Amino acid sequence: MPLPKLTEEQRQDALKKAAEARQKRAELRKQLKNGDVNVKEIISKTDDPIVSRMKVSSLLESLPGIGKARAQKIMQEAGISPTRRIQGLGSKQREILISSVGK
Repeated sequence: MPLPKLTEEQRQDALKKAAEARQKRAELRKQLKNGDVNVKEIISKTDDPIVSRMKVSSLLESLPGIGKARAQKIMQEAGISPTRRIQGLGSKQREILISSVGK
């Protein structure tokens, strides 16, 4: 299915909106790294489109002391796909994730 044809103005608006979303997700990851927010707080905000579209791996890797390998291990233990986004987590997966990172 081809992408819809957008006017130049619509295209610019979409690019601006996407850039803002990326910037907000980056700020959220920074807050997580600094300890200003915790995983439980972030996971509970699934109604927020910025949070719900964030990948679980990105969330975990933002935590101090968790790199790609440890994030993968945590996700495997919880039965979470490597490409899963926060909005796609089940209740059991959320519980396992929160207990695994202890925050």
